[in-house]
Amino acid sequence: MSAAAVVTLAVVVLVVVLVSALTRPRRSSTVDFYLAGQRVGVVTNSWAICGDYLSAASFLGVAAAVYVSGLDGAWYAVGFAAGFVPVLLFVAAPLRRFGEFSLADFLGRRLGSETVRLTSVGIIQLVILCYLVPQSMGAGITWELLVGHGVLGLSPYATGVLLSTAAIAVIVAFGGMRGTTWNQAIQFLLLMAALVWLTIVVTADGFRYGAAVEELSREPLGSGRSLVHPEDPPVFGEPGARYGGLGQIALVVTLGLGTAGLPHVMNRFFTSPTGRAARTTTLWVLVLVGAFYALAVMMGTAARSVIAEAAGERDWLRALTTDGILLVPEHALPVLGRLYGGESGLGLVAAAALIAAMSTVAGLLLASAASWGHDVYERHINPRATQRQAVRAGRAVTLAAAALAAMLALGMQPGAFTATVPSLVATMVTWAFAVAGSALTPVLLLTIWWRGTTAAGAVAGMVTGGALAVAMFLSSGASAPEALHDLLAAPTLVAAPAAFLVTVLVSRFTAAPAGVEEAWLIMHGTAADRQAEELARMTVRGGRERKGRRR
Repeated sequence: MSAAAVVTLAVVVLVVVLVSALTRPRRSSTVDFYLAGQRVGVVTNSWAICGDYLSAASFLGVAAAVYVSGLDGAWYAVGFAAGFVPVLLFVAAPLRRFGEFSLADFLGRRLGSETVRLTSVGIIQLVILCYLVPQSMGAGITWELLVGHGVLGLSPYATGVLLSTAAIAVIVAFGGMRGTTWNQAIQFLLLMAALVWLTIVVTADGFRYGAAVEELSREPLGSGRSLVHPEDPPVFGEPGARYGGLGQIALVVTLGLGTAGLPHVMNRFFTSPTGRAARTTTLWVLVLVGAFYALAVMMGTAARSVIAEAAGERDWLRALTTDGILLVPEHALPVLGRLYGGESGLGLVAAAALIAAMSTVAGLLLASAASWGHDVYERHINPRATQRQAVRAGRAVTLAAAALAAMLALGMQPGAFTATVPSLVATMVTWAFAVAGSALTPVLLLTIWWRGTTAAGAVAGMVTGGALAVAMFLSSGASAPEALHDLLAAPTLVAAPAAFLVTVLVSRFTAAPAGVEEAWLIMHGTAADRQAEELARMTVRGGRERKGRRR
């Protein structure tokens, strides 16, 4: 590891620690710890959401998927970016207007049911765990490439997993949402800067996306060990290397619907001051993530074009490749950084990859703390908890969730890609999107937009969607029929409609919760409507008080 890489990594960690220390909440309040006082502005929140969302799967995984599968890998970018369209149109503003601490809190209060709250907490924890593990893996992969050795007898991969997860867990536990928000905003800017720098230097060297795709498409993609159909090998610029037509649709639907059910992303909208601010924030996020993924696809293509040729000329690169192909596809961007910027370039890109993993881990840990600390501890374990006790419970959950994710990541060593798993990090994140999009998003949309949604219907829908999604991607192994494999691996196309249908059918035969019209007015009424309703309630309350005094 060079001095330049050490300095780059140290500066990044120092910035994270300083930001957390300077923005640490001064009061032991759950609103401050979980929601940053609900005073986060549009620009800051849009950057923070991007920092939260653009994970190791985005920075390393999308480029890796394109590197391995060509055009088919770009479907990850399409799905990840398109996910904010339904959030913008249907979720952000009404969710913030209703205003709670978490998705579970919103569903429980809107439907007047603790069963709904606890069911959603269980699903949220599953989503968070599925998302946490690949982020920790991404940090381990980056450390392994950047540093190359471990500490205390640990492997480089294990060292990266443990150190990065421990560092961000401590920072989140004591910085809360306010510190995490500013960290994620700064981390997004650093992440985007690294990707823009890489794009500039690669383009300046003569890389042209269209010409590269045409050149790469002249020969079959990969080799027999990594092709779905060796007898009819696909090419880089045509569909078929990884997904058929049904698989492409299933993947985009899974990623698109999954975004609206991601707890760490949706919880950030509760930090906006108003519903309008939440919608404006989402619009900015849509623009920023679209630009990010366009660059990631370009750089994945550049890596495929450049690395094979360079492998025959650089001794250090031969150890990372076989027949000119990277053994670990997630190394694509860090290797490009070293090829074009030497050790300093490697340090910059690797630091950006660690930033991506750490930033998303921070949001996931806060979401876990909110669902356990607020929705379980405060409401069921210790309803009389003081604000200080509630915050302490949230911090304890943060550390416990980080420890569990690190343990699971240590047991899943990354290896060479296969036909069915072109990028392990991106594939594992797809599981999180599948559970969120199948179990949470259908119920969330119905709860916001259909007055007839009931608690029993919501529970039935969440259980159906979640169970079906898990069962399908557990069945997507090597023994699965080839025609169904892509659908089983991205099950939301089947599981989400099933959850939607079950929620509607059960709701038709069960009673709606009290206060539906009031909740509807809060979520969808104009500001004037809400003011008139509040004035009416105050008038009625005042009349009752005067009547009581006369008695």
